[in-house]
Amino acid sequence: MEYRDYYKLLGVARSASADEIKRAYRKLARKYHPDVSKEKNAEARFKEVQEAYEVLRDAQKRAAYDQLGSDFQSGQQFRPPPGWGGNFEFRAGRGAGGGADPGFSDFFSSLFGAGSPFGEFGGAAPRRGRGEDRRARLELTLEEAFHGGSRELTLQHPEPGEGGHVALKDRTLRVQIPAGVAAGQVIRLAGQGGAAGAGRAGDLLLEVVIAPHRLYRLDGRDVTLELPVAPWEAALGATVSTPTLGGPVELRIPPGARAGQRLRLRGRGLPGDPPGDQYVTLKVVLPPADTARARELYETLARELPFDPRAELTGR
Repeated sequence: MEYRDYYKLLGVARSASADEIKRAYRKLARKYHPDVSKEKNAEARFKEVQEAYEVLRDAQKRAAYDQLGSDFQSGQQFRPPPGWGGNFEFRAGRGAGGGADPGFSDFFSSLFGAGSPFGEFGGAAPRRGRGEDRRARLELTLEEAFHGGSRELTLQHPEPGEGGHVALKDRTLRVQIPAGVAAGQVIRLAGQGGAAGAGRAGDLLLEVVIAPHRLYRLDGRDVTLELPVAPWEAALGATVSTPTLGGPVELRIPPGARAGQRLRLRGRGLPGDPPGDQYVTLKVVLPPADTARARELYETLARELPFDPRAELTGR
C-alpha cells in the first residue's frame, strides 16, 4: 500500500488554512472534472483530489492524518502505525469513513474506512440544549475484560484554532470496566461528551476492543486455548494443569485422545449471563530425539509397537 500526501495532491502547505484548502480543491476539481477536462488521466486525478479534500476539509480526519507526520513520501510503502486511531475521540453519529466505500484508495480505507477506528459508529443527533455525544475506542487486554476494574484513559480530541487550523488536545479520564465486558460493547460515560453552554453536556461512548492474546482466541464470550500434551498423556490419559482466565484448573484428558480434539471447561470464558466456556484444543508434542537414550527409546517403540500412521491412505 502506497502513502498518499494529501497536501501535495492539493498543492497546499501543511500549514494551509481551511479556506486555502477549499480554494485549492475547487480549482483542481474544475480542472480535472471528467465531464469537461481535456487533461490526461483526468478521472484518476479527479478521484485523488476528491480523496485528499475528503480528509483535509474535515477537522477530525485532518488532525488524525497530521499525526502521521511529514516524513513519508508519496508512493512510499506504508502501513498504519500499531494502535492507529485507538486514542482519538470524535463526534458520535458521524463516521469518519462514512461506512460505505467511496471508491477511494487502500491508503484511505486503512486509515478512515468503515473497518478502521474512524469508521461509522452510529448514534443519534444531539438533542436541543444538550451537547453532542462523542465516541472513542477503549482497547482492553483479555484479562481486563475478564476481571473488570478501574482504568485510566487518555484521549485526544481535535479543537479548531485560528485560520481553521486544528490541534489535538489531551484529556485523561478514569473508566470503570465491568467484569465480562465483551468486544463491541459500549460503555457510556454520562456528561463526558461535548459541552453545550448552559445545557447538559453530551455523553462519551467507549466502544470496547479486546486486543489479541498470546494464549487465548476469543469468540464472543467463549475462549479457546491450544494445550500441548505429551504422546503418553494423549494415549494413556492424564490430568494436567491448564491455564484459564480465572487461574489454572486440573483438566482430565481421556485415554486415546487425538491431536486437534476439543475439550470444554464450562463457564471458564468471559463472565456473563450465561458465562462463556473455555475450549481446549489438544496439540500432541513429540519429545526431541536429541540424545542417545531418546533415540534408543524411539527405536524400541518403532520395533515393538505395530503402528502405521498412513494406514488410511493405503487402505491397510
